Amino acid sequence: MFAAMTDGLKLPATIESDRLVLRAPRPRDAGMMSLYLGDARVAKSLALIPHPFPPGAAEQMIERALAGRRSGPLYVMDASRSDGAEMVGLVFLNRAAEEGTVVWRLSYVVGPPFWNTGYATEAATAVCAALFDAGAEAVTAQVYQDNAAASAHVLTRAGFDYVGDGEAWSAARGAVAPLWRYRLDRERWRRQTS
Repeated sequence: MFAAMTDGLKLPATIESDRLVLRAPRPRDAGMMSLYLGDARVAKSLALIPHPFPPGAAEQMIERALAGRRSGPLYVMDASRSDGAEMVGLVFLNRAAEEGTVVWRLSYVVGPPFWNTGYATEAATAVCAALFDAGAEAVTAQVYQDNAAASAHVLTRAGFDYVGDGEAWSAARGAVAPLWRYRLDRERWRRQTS
């Protein structure tokens, strides 16, 4: 079953927004995943995606997600309900420990043909709503500073607060790179949605 049951939270198998259905990956998504994650501009914005993206890696990623062998769900941004593409991007959720509390780390990628369409903000907002509805206390995210114009804008539009600087390994860069950290707490989410 795709829906993740972790730390007492049951996350839905699908999440819907105005233009998107966030759903489990399918084996036929592997080609588009490889295309998007194989783009150097995309890979360098994600910590764990190497460049070049290895053959077969998308298939393994899908298999792990469907078998529940990730620390959180992987959702495909499917825009076909609004006459868009079947796959415009991905949302990765991972559990992380922060100051003795379990939080969810949100990562996302939109394929280059769909940049500046609002899909990332729409997906981030919908996923955060699902997490908080399921009982999550906080969602965190981080963006490499050289990608901040796009990704930081997505996070602030989705309600996240900037909480500080840091640095993290980037597999695509083969180096540590500076980043900005963001956080959205349940209480802030309630205030902005009520």
